Order: sequence, then C-alpha cells, then structure tokens
Amino acid sequence: MSGAVGGAPEPAWLVVANVVLWRRYGDGGQELRPGTKAYRGGAKVYVVDTYAGMGHQQLTTVGHGRHTGRWITIDTGTRHLHTFRARLVYAPAVLKRCPGPLVAGREEAEELAALLERVAREERHAHHGAPHPDPCLCHECLPVTPG
Repeated sequence: MSGAVGGAPEPAWLVVANVVLWRRYGDGGQELRPGTKAYRGGAKVYVVDTYAGMGHQQLTTVGHGRHTGRWITIDTGTRHLHTFRARLVYAPAVLKRCPGPLVAGREEAEELAALLERVAREERHAHHGAPHPDPCLCHECLPVTPG
C-alpha cells in the first residue's frame, strides 16, 4: 500500500467482521464468556491476514482492544467472528497495520468474506460437540443477529 499525498495511506478493500457477543467455553462448551480475551463482544475488527494452510481457522485482525481501547493486532479464531463483509477502509490506523494488500479488489474481498463466514459457522458447530447449555446465549442460539 503506497502512501498518498500527505502521508495518509490509500484506501483498501478489507474483510470486516464482528466479534460474537457470547462464546462457548470450558468442558463441553457449557460455560459462556462475553466476547474474547482481546475484544469485546460485538466489536468491529478488520481482517488483515489469513492462514489458508490451516483452513482459515485463524485470522490476523486489527481492532480496538477490550481493556485499553487502543488499536491492537492479534490472531483470532475464525469461530469467534461473524457477519463477515467487504468494506473499503480509509482508517489510517488500520491501513498502517496491514502487512500488504490481502485482496486486490471488491470482488475478491466479497468472495473471501463469504468463505470466512462459512468457515466460522462450520467451526462453531464442530468445536464443541456437546449440546448447548440451557439457556444458551451463544451466537448460534441468539434469536437476533446483527447485519
């Protein structure tokens, strides 16, 4: 990503997602935890890299940290994210943390977003084989999902 006039990076197409509000945790997934250790539930994160060799189970994301509110870059499990979508990103803080262009344009970003949404759904179903607790607040069981 080359810098534009004035030092601000040029906008780039990235995949954007939200952190699940509640995630299953512990033996058999019977406990629920809000968000992740690094991100609050519902936080918007930007996907800046993927690990295709691992089936896209881990993603490198940029977002506001849970505790400090500062921008952080961290590897996150795909199953902890939802509502993947393609967005043209202008935020210099995000673009500076991108190692390079992940996708070439809008179409590629939309294809990657659809793939990651499918992988995340499959991972959420496969990760904990036990039945859900009652009542369950995990992403799959909530009656209303954003987006």
